Amino acid sequence: MASNVKLTFLGTSAQIPTAKRNHTGIFLNYKEENILIDCGEGTQRQFRIAKLNPCKITRILITHRHGDHVFGLPGLISTLEQSGYNKTLYIYGPSGIKKFLEYFLALDFHKRDFKIIIEEVVPKGMTPNMKDGASGKFFENEDFYLEAEKMEHGIPTNAYSFVIKDKLRIDRKKLAKSKLSSGPFLKQLKEGKDIVHDGKKYKSKDFVYLEKGKKISFVLDTLMNKKITPFVKGSDLFICEASFGDDLKDLAKEHLHLTAGQAGEIAKKSNSKKLILTHISQRYEVNLKELVNYAKENFKDVKIAEDFDEEVV
Repeated sequence: MASNVKLTFLGTSAQIPTAKRNHTGIFLNYKEENILIDCGEGTQRQFRIAKLNPCKITRILITHRHGDHVFGLPGLISTLEQSGYNKTLYIYGPSGIKKFLEYFLALDFHKRDFKIIIEEVVPKGMTPNMKDGASGKFFENEDFYLEAEKMEHGIPTNAYSFVIKDKLRIDRKKLAKSKLSSGPFLKQLKEGKDIVHDGKKYKSKDFVYLEKGKKISFVLDTLMNKKITPFVKGSDLFICEASFGDDLKDLAKEHLHLTAGQAGEIAKKSNSKKLILTHISQRYEVNLKELVNYAKENFKDVKIAEDFDEEVV
């Protein structure tokens, strides 16, 4: 059975935090992997309130360098230093993030006993020297991969997807009924090869099934653009900014943001299963239902994230 992905929303506000909402931060846990998506001011305190250990962080994905998405990094790094963090910390972000973060992290004057590696994630089409069709995939292991796509927000900005791979599994009940014992032939069955054991033929298709993977996509701060829908296509969970209601569509366009209705439209066209709205402006705090209703005009399974909400996929 596939391991679940657990997400904790550490911050769900737009540019200005409120008494109820901190700046953006989303914590994703899958097996031994713990990925922080954006790190707004105060994120390290949100970890404490949520009773999560920041020393478990393995990677940080930064969507762009606006303050409400990165100003929590120096404080978080300082906390890791003082807490015995002993991993290599990988930080990924769009073009230009390496130089920005190197200056930014210099604000922390303590001696660091762990290594930080900052990598610029350059999706297809962002630079002229990349080949057409170059993959937006920037990390991959046996279980999952991470990919990025360029968004439109006035400065280099990325959307991200976390994708658990499909896997071929052995049906253990069928295996037990067949009275086959575990052995090297299991690998052959998983590879689609039929086997002969003790003079009897066993077909791979009778013992192997496909365990479908999962996809979680994050689109935080962008103007509506044609790249979003194909990038988030088939998401089991689509997490999207909704800084404006559709009554302020012109203002959203001016500030290079999405409306809740546009988020719903993307969810529908991309065949996503569930939509969670975040990056919520303080103007909607007294009437969150208004934003939900805009999104539900296009897509039914919608909710607005609150700080410390948990979601299991």
